[in-house]
Amino acid sequence: MKYTKEVKTALLAIVAILLFIFGYSFLKGKNWFDSSRTFYAIYNDVEGLSPSSPVTINGLKVGNVTKIGFLDHSGKLVVTFLVDNSFPFSENSVAQIYGGGLIGGKSLAIIPKYEEGQMAKSGDTLPGAIEEGLLELVNERLTPLQEKVEKVIVSTDSLINSFNEVMNPTTRQNLKNSIANLNATIASLNNSANTVEDVLTENSPKLDRTFTNLDEMAVNFSNFSDTLSQFDVRKVTEDLEMAVANFENVTRKLNSGEGTAGKLLNDPSVFNNLERATNQLDALIQDVKLNPKRYVHFSIFGKNPGPYSPPRDSLK
Repeated sequence: MKYTKEVKTALLAIVAILLFIFGYSFLKGKNWFDSSRTFYAIYNDVEGLSPSSPVTINGLKVGNVTKIGFLDHSGKLVVTFLVDNSFPFSENSVAQIYGGGLIGGKSLAIIPKYEEGQMAKSGDTLPGAIEEGLLELVNERLTPLQEKVEKVIVSTDSLINSFNEVMNPTTRQNLKNSIANLNATIASLNNSANTVEDVLTENSPKLDRTFTNLDEMAVNFSNFSDTLSQFDVRKVTEDLEMAVANFENVTRKLNSGEGTAGKLLNDPSVFNNLERATNQLDALIQDVKLNPKRYVHFSIFGKNPGPYSPPRDSLK
């Protein structure tokens, strides 16, 4: 059976239209020859998820997002996605939006739960969740840093303004004068150091002799210390205690009137007798001086010694 050109052209056009529809549906995530299950998930924000985004389980692609639309007037979004029939999971499994970065888009991951609830079937609505992506994490980390940087910039600006206020022309001139005075002081100290060095150089022999004498004194002091260490301090202390005891004994005897010295110090009659004897001896000496012939007389013919002349101060 032969077909005319018109029939062939019509058939070719129909096949092309079907291929176009199939390809367009496939690009949107629909596969007419695949018996996949359809699930739904509700979100407040899909975070950039788009139709044809992959659906994964444990990192393995098991389907695609087919449609994203508004649920109602509240603004919530419902995401429709397909999953292969070959993988079972419970109806409490979470459909989590994850990923996203500077280049890649968002994806939908099913976090399966096997022991909670019944097995999910086509048409079920899974709980939705959103994982923080790279941009959210970077924004979360950079926001505090940005605030700190802004505070530092404000503080730096205030510090610079305060520094400019302090560093007025008068202050600058005072700083210059202070630096000049400091240079002069350093120069003076340098001259003093040179002078001291010259003095030390000139008196180096004297200093050497001084240190030598100090060494000798240290040696002598060490020898003296050795002598002191060998000195019998205990014997000297005992002798000194004995001398003090003897002195106390003598003092006690003198105070109590024992012995001649004690009686002399404590008995008035002894003192009076001693004074009387002294006066009589003094009178006798004067009489000898005035009348020597009465005591020393040599006469052959027995000459009279003459009249007696009493002393001027006689004992009454």
